[in-house]
Amino acid sequence: MNKFKNYFSILGVGLSSFIFSQGTSAGTLPQVADQQLLVKDITAEKALLSPKEQIEFNINKMFTDPVLRNANWGFVVYDTKTGKIVTSYNENVPLVPASTTKLLTTETAFALLGTKYRWNTQLEYSGSIDAEGVLTGNLYVVGSGDPSLGGNRGGASSYGQIVNQYLDAIRDKGIKKITGDIIIQTAIFKENKTDLPQNIVWLEQANYFLPVGTTKDINPRNEKLIVSQSNNPFNQVKKYFYVSPYSNKMVFADQFDGAWVTTKVAEPPAFLANKLREGLVKSKISIVGKVTPKIVDREPEPREILTTYKSPTLAEIVNYTNQRSDNGYAEAILKSNGFMKLGDQTTESGRIVVTDHLKDINFDTVGLNFMDGSGLSKAHTVTPISQVKFLTALMKAPYYKEYMESLPIAGQTGTLKHMFLVNSNGQIFAKTGTLNGVKCLAGYIKTRSNRTLAFSLLINRFSGSVAQVKDRMEQLLDPTLDL
Repeated sequence: MNKFKNYFSILGVGLSSFIFSQGTSAGTLPQVADQQLLVKDITAEKALLSPKEQIEFNINKMFTDPVLRNANWGFVVYDTKTGKIVTSYNENVPLVPASTTKLLTTETAFALLGTKYRWNTQLEYSGSIDAEGVLTGNLYVVGSGDPSLGGNRGGASSYGQIVNQYLDAIRDKGIKKITGDIIIQTAIFKENKTDLPQNIVWLEQANYFLPVGTTKDINPRNEKLIVSQSNNPFNQVKKYFYVSPYSNKMVFADQFDGAWVTTKVAEPPAFLANKLREGLVKSKISIVGKVTPKIVDREPEPREILTTYKSPTLAEIVNYTNQRSDNGYAEAILKSNGFMKLGDQTTESGRIVVTDHLKDINFDTVGLNFMDGSGLSKAHTVTPISQVKFLTALMKAPYYKEYMESLPIAGQTGTLKHMFLVNSNGQIFAKTGTLNGVKCLAGYIKTRSNRTLAFSLLINRFSGSVAQVKDRMEQLLDPTLDL
């Protein structure tokens, strides 16, 4: 704490000068005037501090702040040019990073897959087509883990648009009747296990974080939970529960669509296949069989590709993921990372691949406990200093431009749109993170003197509201613009 003594000395001298200068006449002034002068005097003395001193003065002030005094938090501002710490507090302490975890997941994807990578969802057929347009065989919807499939978000097509593409390809092939089934297959993946991360946050801010899949042997209309959002009995939310045949786990969705899958599915090819069957019937292309999944096909029949739907580029999907902090997208990206190296689509493989990649790029793994792709697990920890060193090294990567563009901009875009509306508007580019009792920011600062600084601010176990913590974050970061 010795480095803060000079700031108190400055303020102390200022206050003493003010008090003694008033003499005996001070008692004749209105009390409110005394208070106003005192505030002005403190402000004037504080203005004598350098930007770095102002930051450190604010850090010290947080030790007695009711919101942060009992919190466990760390903060560091790092000069990306010199590779030195500008100012810091608890920068080596492992802390829960919440959704700033997505910084690591998405960077690994860029490194392994490339910014232009696209996921393919193919429509294939087996068997033969006779002169009358009868396909004696099956249709296959072959997925590859596209996180955006059918979502109509981040440049992705809607389910309806994809179905139209598939129907056009079927017509172009001259198919008028299908004697077999529509088979859902997960393509290149050995198995499609969907185990959840360890110690996942099951209930967070009145929302459940569980993957949503298809139903199995239950009527989803009868499986629902009333989640109370408040003490008002009329303010409640219905959650419909399902069992996924891919994972044999109980899952849920916000609404029931009247079919055996929902609009929010962890296995989008299943929903797409059902929509395709509906489209075939409406288009008067008869199909005898049903929609059926085939998770592992050890003896595949010969097939030909009718058409391929391509996802938006990875750069577009990462942009959507980081701007909106989309947990589902992040977990899908994590699994694709796992496939690229280990050949299967599992969370565990994704975790192994990300941690191995971080070691390869000399990430400071002291204090790192990487648990999932999105940051939902409170067992996940990282140090502020490792984050800023990672962000600094990233500036030399060939995909830095796309990565930088994916970060929310203070006061303007994404999850930072409503923060830093005055002093730092447009000059902080960072990933946010929020869990119960956790609020985090990590990214870059463009200073008024055109310096690029990396920073990490991880706050755990705070008191008060998230809005109050955001206010303290702004107090700490605003002076960095003058460094």
